[in-house]
This record gives sequence, structure tokens and C-alpha cells, in this order.
Amino acid sequence: MLKLYRFFWDAGRQGHVEGVFAEDSETVKKSIGKDVHFGEILGKHSEVQGILEDEDLTILCEDKDFIQKATEYKLIPIGYNPLDYIETE
Repeated sequence: MLKLYRFFWDAGRQGHVEGVFAEDSETVKKSIGKDVHFGEILGKHSEVQGILEDEDLTILCEDKDFIQKATEYKLIPIGYNPLDYIETE
């Protein structure tokens, strides 16, 4: 089932990484515990990376019609989707 998620990571004094994205709940569940590597997205020598955890994600909406329209009108995604940055072996 497609859900709208908010992602947030506090990167200390360098800032934070956040995003809003739509994804299948099973895909998100399989991604928990995986290593996410954003690289230097907060500036030179920032190297933002870590393990994706449940508490990093908040479900904002489960209304499929709303999510479909928001995607269609390109209102989402916003910011970073951590699933796009999962390290592959």
C-alpha cells in the first residue's frame, strides 16, 4: 500500500536532511536497517550516512487519492528520499 512519508535526520551542527515522499509500505519496511549514504549533501566534508531506522520516518498520509494527485501535480517528492541512497553491496 502506497503511503506518504516524512524523513528527517539531524546531522548535528552541519544541519539536517529531510524529505517527503510516497512509497509502498512493504518497500519501506524492507529498507529499515539498511545503510544510507547521501555523500556530501550538506557541504564539503559533510559525509552524511547512517542506518535507516523506524523513528526516522513518519507516516503523513495513507489516502491513495491524495497521494496520487500530489504525485501527478509534482507536489511530491520534496527533499530527499532515503530509499534512493541505500548502499548496495
